[in-house]
Amino acid sequence: MTTDTRGLTQLGGDAVQPTDPIAAVLETVPNPQPGKLYLVRFTAPEFTSLCPVTGQPDFAQLVIDYAPAERLVESKSLKLYLTSFRNHGGFHEDCTLQVANKIVEAANPLWLRIGGYWYPRGGIPIDVFHQTGPAPEGLWLPDQGVTPYRGRG
Repeated sequence: MTTDTRGLTQLGGDAVQPTDPIAAVLETVPNPQPGKLYLVRFTAPEFTSLCPVTGQPDFAQLVIDYAPAERLVESKSLKLYLTSFRNHGGFHEDCTLQVANKIVEAANPLWLRIGGYWYPRGGIPIDVFHQTGPAPEGLWLPDQGVTPYRGRG
C-alpha cells in the first residue's frame, strides 16, 4: 500500500521555517484507515511562545489527541507549525486554542482534545484544556500522562 503524498510541500525536502503561526501551513495526508476508530497522539514537550506583554519566553508541554476521519496531520508540517510560535506573542490560552483550531481546520478530525501544560512564571502554572465535544463511543482515551506541577520537593 502506498500513501498519497501529492501536494505536500514540506515532507521529504527542505522547508522554510514559518515565522508566524498564522502564515504557517499545516499539511495533511489521506488516512489509510478511514472508517476505523483510533486515536493519534502528538506530544510536544518543548513548545515555546512569548508573553505578549513582557516578551519573556513561555514554555509548555502540549499533548494533542485526535481521532482522524479522512485526513491525518503530517508530522513534519506540525513540527514546523509548532515552532512558528517561538517568536509569537500570545497568552497561554490563545496559543493552545490556536493549535487546536489549526488542526481542526486542516484535518477535520472526528474528535480532538489538547492539553497545554504551561510551566510556571510568576509562581503560577497555567494548564489549558480543550476538546471539540464528547469523545466518540468506543475510542480508547489514555491519560495524557503529564504530572501536575508540584514545585520542588
